[in-house]
Amino acid sequence: MPSSYLPRLRFPDLKELDERLIHPADRPDLEGPRRFLAEFWAFGLKEARACLFAGLFFGAVFSMPRGGVMGLPRYDLLLLVALGIQGWMVWSRLETLDELKAITLFHAIGFALEAFKTSQGIRSWSYPDAAYTKVLGVPLFSGFMYAAIGSYLIQAWRLLHVRVVHHPPYWMAWVLATLVYANFFTHHFIGDVRWYLAACALGLYARATVIFRPLDRERRMPLLLAFVLIGFFIWLAENVSTFLGIWRYPNQLGAWSRVHVGKWSSWSLLIIMTFTIVANLKHIKERIHVPE
Repeated sequence: MPSSYLPRLRFPDLKELDERLIHPADRPDLEGPRRFLAEFWAFGLKEARACLFAGLFFGAVFSMPRGGVMGLPRYDLLLLVALGIQGWMVWSRLETLDELKAITLFHAIGFALEAFKTSQGIRSWSYPDAAYTKVLGVPLFSGFMYAAIGSYLIQAWRLLHVRVVHHPPYWMAWVLATLVYANFFTHHFIGDVRWYLAACALGLYARATVIFRPLDRERRMPLLLAFVLIGFFIWLAENVSTFLGIWRYPNQLGAWSRVHVGKWSSWSLLIIMTFTIVANLKHIKERIHVPE
């Protein structure tokens, strides 16, 4: 059969999709409930697209057989999947090399935290399955769970035309971010000060506002609320992951139980730290206003 008669397979062009999402047509005709529904739908589409790395990666996490495939443990397979997704996103220019550097930093920060939390003296959680790519008891794919958060923030910034006004001075944000990260380690020895750090964050980011564009008009929300909402959805994903046995908390070893709601606050604080790193990327820093 001549090739001209064969159907042409055309894979989704994400660049073209992104252009449509970023530059939608003006809709002055939309008002009231119709505008709300249209903006809600557009916002959902952009959020789903921003979660591309997280969606593909956690899709693999949720669908991977616990026994692995063809004798290869699932933790090792998940590492290969994560590397493949990350490589494809850079190759297809959905992420730049500068953004990749930031995401790699998230991976390193996450792995260091995982290695400490799963160590013999701490045992906050554990990875029960065997794997060839475990280092210090931590499968190397675990760092990509933190990298996925960074990837989401970078993609959402671009797709939603995000900018921030009244951001606190960078040195203050860095001090808070450093203390947040340190508390994940030190609270095992000198007590948990997360609520004191949360109070500091409340004061530091009280005036910070994120401005975003779901459709053709700009909307506003407190930056702190964005941190809390992102933390909530990560907490939901954590519940699903522990249910599937990807990792387990000590109280889940006999039978699964819901992850304590207190973890929501931990994730929200971690988002503040992640955002502080992302905010130093040049193209993002250009759209952040710091009062003088």
